[in-house]
Amino acid sequence: QVQLVESGGGLVQAGGSLTLSCVASGSIFKINAMGWYRQAPGQQRELVATFTSVRSTNYADSVKGRFTISRNNAKDTVYLQMNSLKPEDTAVYYCNAKVVVTSLYEYDYWGRGTQVTVSS
Repeated sequence: QVQLVESGGGLVQAGGSLTLSCVASGSIFKINAMGWYRQAPGQQRELVATFTSVRSTNYADSVKGRFTISRNNAKDTVYLQMNSLKPEDTAVYYCNAKVVVTSLYEYDYWGRGTQVTVSS
């Protein structure tokens, strides 16, 4: 079993910054991909930023130039630095990881989410 725990959400004014963290723990053999998605009320969950491989990243067009994803492989942790936040960034942010567990099967895991609210 693998757990993903997010932290760092909160309330911030437009133009402000927040940094989200997600730590993976449990029966991890290898993490193949790790990243962030978000879901606003009444909307579908959407990709924000992910590592698709060790060095390759993918960003939603709406956050390019404002958000930066980074990771610490030694700590099985991924971060999301969010700058120049806008009210439309308000959502629950979820961490996602594709993890090869100790049985050598790959599974898709989700955190429980952290709320980000940007006031205008």
